[in-house]
Amino acid sequence: MHLPLLTDDRETVPCASGLYVVATPIGNLKDITLRALETLDGVDLIAAEDTRHTVRLLSHYQINTPLISCHEHNEHQRTPELIEKIRSGAAVALVSDAGTPSVSDPGYRLIRTAVQKGLNVYPIPGVSAAITALSASGLPMDTFLFVGFAPKKRGKRQELLKSLAHEGRTLVFFESPRRVHPFLDELGELMGDRPIVVAREMTKIHEEFLRGTISEVSRVLAERQQVKGECTLLIGGASEKRIPTEAEVEAAVRTELCRPGTRISSVSRELAKTFGLPRKKVYELALKVDRDLRNKSNA
Repeated sequence: MHLPLLTDDRETVPCASGLYVVATPIGNLKDITLRALETLDGVDLIAAEDTRHTVRLLSHYQINTPLISCHEHNEHQRTPELIEKIRSGAAVALVSDAGTPSVSDPGYRLIRTAVQKGLNVYPIPGVSAAITALSASGLPMDTFLFVGFAPKKRGKRQELLKSLAHEGRTLVFFESPRRVHPFLDELGELMGDRPIVVAREMTKIHEEFLRGTISEVSRVLAERQQVKGECTLLIGGASEKRIPTEAEVEAAVRTELCRPGTRISSVSRELAKTFGLPRKKVYELALKVDRDLRNKSNA
């Protein structure tokens, strides 16, 4: 069925005063609700993360509502202005470049202030990249933990990943195409080689879901000259099986290193997979055992 575009002779229904949090498509322009279109057409003003991006959506549906920018760099200054407009009786829609506003996007400060001031805040639901990816991932989604973008600073990022290493729920991350491959390597080192799905270019022509273990998907991406499109990563939760003690792991490492011709890297990789532990942790333990074995042989 072909849905007709809005036309200039349609009757615009004004929206009541308040802030309308409107979800917009993450790729395919058809993934927008009729209510969202009516709202964008009926409000007095649209606060957009990037007006250049939003104008393409509005033009496609022949909506002429005025736009104003509201992004991470000016939201602090823009919020009082928009709040005053709403208090004066205006209806303002908040949209991000894609998906639901304030979910890893600007808008939280504006929404929080509107709530604090006792103004009406209306959710206009629709697409969310996290839910879209989960729905087709094949990973457990009865319970999950949305993390969003990991910190850019290495220390804080690794601290976060270590704190999530034993989390049993499916984890949902966002990551840029430029950083996704090194991020996968960090995940493998700190969380073990568990199942993962990388969703890329969702709802677009080149939509892709890469499924496998972290190391398998990492190898696929390593063979590409460039990765395009924002990525949503879904990581299987930690196994419920008993976590081995360090003594147990050390004993296994010692046994393997005593075999002729074994290498620390290969032993670490195999035992990390066997015990479901981060490869980096097993590797560090293997180095310690190797030094101990060498010292004893030289004594």
